[in-house]
Amino acid sequence: MEAKAGDNPDSLMALTTAFCLRNLRRTMCYLGERNKLCLRSDVFLPSEICDKLVNTYTELVHMDSNFEPQDGFFQLFSDPHSTRLTRVQLREDFVRDRDLEAIGKQDLIELHLTNCNNLSAHSLRTLTRFRQTLVSLSLFGCSRIFYRKGGAPLACDEEEEEERPASKQAPETDFSFQGFNRLRLLNLGGLPEEVDAEALLKPLPALTSLDLSGVPLPKAAFLAHWKERLASLVLYNVDLSEELINTVVELGHLRHLDISRERNSKFKMTRKILTAIVQGLVNLVSLDISGHIMLDNCTVPHFEEAMGRPSIEPCKSSIYPFQELKRPLQFLGLYNTTLCNVTHIPAYKVTGSKNEDQVLNAIEVYTEFRPELAHRAINQLFDIARIQHCSQLLRALQLVIAALKCHKYDKSIQVTGSAALFYLTNTEYRSDQSVRLRRQVIQVVLNGMEQYQEVTVQRNCCLTLCNFSIPEELEFQYGRVNLLLLKILEPARQDESIQRIAVHLCNALVCQVDNHHKEAVGKMGFVKTMLNLIQKKLQDRMCDQVMEFSWSALWNITDETPDNCQMFLNCKGMSLFLDCLKEFPDKQELHRNMLGLLGNVAEVRALRPQLLTPQFISVFSNLLDSKADGIEVSYNACGVLSHIVFDGPDAWAMEEPLRDMVMDKMMDAIQSWDVTSRRNINYRSFEPILRLLPQSIAPVSQHWATWALFNLVSVYRETTANGGQRPTEDNGQRRTTANGGRRQGSNTARRTKRQNFIGTLHYLLTTSVNCLHQVTGQSLVM
Repeated sequence: MEAKAGDNPDSLMALTTAFCLRNLRRTMCYLGERNKLCLRSDVFLPSEICDKLVNTYTELVHMDSNFEPQDGFFQLFSDPHSTRLTRVQLREDFVRDRDLEAIGKQDLIELHLTNCNNLSAHSLRTLTRFRQTLVSLSLFGCSRIFYRKGGAPLACDEEEEEERPASKQAPETDFSFQGFNRLRLLNLGGLPEEVDAEALLKPLPALTSLDLSGVPLPKAAFLAHWKERLASLVLYNVDLSEELINTVVELGHLRHLDISRERNSKFKMTRKILTAIVQGLVNLVSLDISGHIMLDNCTVPHFEEAMGRPSIEPCKSSIYPFQELKRPLQFLGLYNTTLCNVTHIPAYKVTGSKNEDQVLNAIEVYTEFRPELAHRAINQLFDIARIQHCSQLLRALQLVIAALKCHKYDKSIQVTGSAALFYLTNTEYRSDQSVRLRRQVIQVVLNGMEQYQEVTVQRNCCLTLCNFSIPEELEFQYGRVNLLLLKILEPARQDESIQRIAVHLCNALVCQVDNHHKEAVGKMGFVKTMLNLIQKKLQDRMCDQVMEFSWSALWNITDETPDNCQMFLNCKGMSLFLDCLKEFPDKQELHRNMLGLLGNVAEVRALRPQLLTPQFISVFSNLLDSKADGIEVSYNACGVLSHIVFDGPDAWAMEEPLRDMVMDKMMDAIQSWDVTSRRNINYRSFEPILRLLPQSIAPVSQHWATWALFNLVSVYRETTANGGQRPTEDNGQRRTTANGGRRQGSNTARRTKRQNFIGTLHYLLTTSVNCLHQVTGQSLVM
């Protein structure tokens, strides 16, 4: 079979690293004094392994809710004699001052800190320990690192310091980059305006790449200090001025220039300015001018540029200033400008909104440091997947997954990303997706559900999960997804559409799984949650899909799971059953689901006495005459009574109704059924029915069991021989299990066992029919 794109397995290095991090005490660590995590004395880890451990640890903490952060993890890398760190990437708020200090003795070459808002000026001082070796440093979004705690007591606890708002902190004025002589790449995106960028940067003699995104530059002339060396300059969201443009044009060694913006600006990008940039920066291979208001005189007339096939040759450029380029640019950012719509663009890679390729380029380029632009681009991808057709499915999915991982705490990204995933994983695209890729989708969707209780995110995530085969594709995250769905259903007043989808998913998840899964979900509060939903619908006198799905879910989760049946009774489920029966006397599907559930309860011998009351027996007896939904309600009611009367006359501890009268009514009902009736049920196991065959204390129970088996092996002869499976009806809303009851599982061993059993089933039936005829003088209606 040909492997699908994106289905390459993880490398051995990646698998081993993740295993070690999840099992530190079983691999390379032990617990020392005061339960302190310590590295084993016989362990030495080179930089290739240490870098991988730290960076993967950061990713697991950020992305995997099942991964437990280890207190003192960074302390494992405090000794450079046993561990070597060279390239470290840390992000988000879990990074603390003490973590950076713990690795202070390492000879770091690269240190990238992104949005680490819990780092203070203490970490800024820690940075000076790396000044002899550091070549690349990023402090993007780490604005608090440039503040010291104003008025904080000398013995202030670190946690207390971190709680102080930035407004009560004073800028750190003592720090400078003096001595960072090897530093070549520096990212200070988001540097607070109180910090003097010129004074901070002046000691750096060898900069070749500088990112000052969002940094105010009232006096930009100081940038000329690096005009002989600077190859990359990023001024995203920097207010441009004539002085700044003139200074930039003097940086003749620039290969990459980014003067794009997301915010509105009075600055207008003119043909003259673009021409000056192209003429002055002759080494330019990458330019980003996204977000600028472009004047019309930048482009050739439409009738002229529309001639010929699209070309990237500068001489044919639809943008006048770029006609002076010596060669096409490797990258040109035109996102949120009118220039992206022209025909001839002299660049190999372009960001914009004209077509799918430009949109995907925008998501790829802007995701890490510009979520506001990535959000817009993902929204445009959503429209492409919804209205048109996504031709680069693999790339689109990977980019959206990366964006959702990178911006777990960005609500706008989560909303648009989850919406795009819904359309990118639907039936139209499914055949092109690998197992691994679909698992990644599930993980980021669950991350979104965990982080946000907001209606739109929850709805998008639940709808996306509906695009997967349930429970098969969700089984690797089975416990987690059930907990999240139950949490969604907790509020008394939940959005109706989310509630309906979540109940459907809960139902599907407990439909075709083994008992240990059902028992585990039951302990999570599944039964109580479903009954609470039913209670609420009953109060509103509303029998809708949520009501029906909830009873169907209870039918599925109680199948051959006595503990869950007990929970149903303990949570006053029988009272709700009677109330629903009274309130909704004509809801056939509801009655079938409720009776199917009670059939599961009746199969548990220890629980049957709780059903043996005059009220319940009378209700079950009356339902024997029901013609609702064909024979379904009558059949299920008879099944409940068959298990109860199976316990014999001694267990019938009540005078009314009489046991014999109930059995007579059961026999009449069975005789009235057409044995060729097609049923809305798939049996996961025949064991509860088979228990009723070899006995004579309640012939009517034997009669019901024999009829049930005969109906299954005759009407569904082909599907029964194949293991009891048959196609599930779909009513357009993916109601995988609303017609369910006990559904056939996918366990191979169980199917094989059942197939072996089929061969003897006809013999048992023949014997039972003969026995039934001898005892009662009656036979099946053929």
